[in-house]
Amino acid sequence: MSSASLKDLVEYLAKALVDNPDDVEVAEIAGEQTVVLELRVAKEDLGKVIGKQGRTVKAMRAILSAASSKLRKRADLEILE
Repeated sequence: MSSASLKDLVEYLAKALVDNPDDVEVAEIAGEQTVVLELRVAKEDLGKVIGKQGRTVKAMRAILSAASSKLRKRADLEILE
């Protein structure tokens, strides 16, 4: 598993949640020990990705954290408007 597969994981999860999967973009900023994944979705899909009280994005971050711990890296997910 590589940090590219973390990017694919986030993209897969986001596309499954939104109405406009073609508008999903994931950018990766890799550091020494940390990978920052920036997620962009269509404006009308923002609520679907975040979820009620942030539950959906919290779950996505938990999955990402579990996957990144196998790589011995830290992964952060940021949602951009």
